[in-house]
Formats: sequence, C-alpha cells, structure tokens
Amino acid sequence: QVHVVESGGGSVQAGGSLRLSCAASGRTFNDYTMGWFRRAPGKEREFVAAFNWSDGSTYYGDSVKGRFTISRDSAKNTVLLQMNSLEPEDTAVYYCNADISNVGSYFWGDYESWGQGTQVTVYS
Repeated sequence: QVHVVESGGGSVQAGGSLRLSCAASGRTFNDYTMGWFRRAPGKEREFVAAFNWSDGSTYYGDSVKGRFTISRDSAKNTVLLQMNSLEPEDTAVYYCNADISNVGSYFWGDYESWGQGTQVTVYS
C-alpha cells in the first residue's frame, strides 16, 4: 500500500517563499502522476500542480501559474513544490497525492493515495 508524507509547510509574510516536499513509498512510480491539492477553510479542494513521471509533463492550476514550480527527485520518489510570491489567498492545508488523474483541466487524486497534509499560512 502506498505511503505519502508531506513536509515543508509554515508561516511566511506575503511576497515570501516556501518549498514543500512529498515523499511516496510502497511501490514504484514510473507511470504515475504525483502532485498537490490544497484546501482553505470553508472551500473545496483546489488543484495546485502535478508532475508525470513517465514523460515529465507538468500541470498547474490557474491561480498559481507563474508563481509555483513543481519538480522531482527520482532517487527518493519525491516531488517538490517551490512556492514564490506567496499571497494570503494561498493560505491552506496542502495535500499531496501519489496517483492523480485528469480529464481536460479537471484533476482529482486517487482516494487511497493521499498524504496527511501540511499547513501553509501567508500573512501581511
């Protein structure tokens, strides 16, 4: 069974940066898409970014394009999310999923492949 662990959250002033990491274990990830969703209080889960291990494709939600960058560490089955120019609207719990699918611009994560989440707070 896949095990997914996120880290790197914290509190940062508006305009600052954070880097999140997501480490997955329990199977190989050659043909999978891993990435991030977030959930702010009172809102639905929102897709943030994803990385496909087979072809290197990257995907971003509209609200983070140009500010966030997703990358991989293949030796550790880990994906990284570099978050720059953070805004208060980015405040949320960020969740990693190790098996993401999509139809067009709609992304969802497999129900057995979620991490525990890491809190990101942006203040001004």
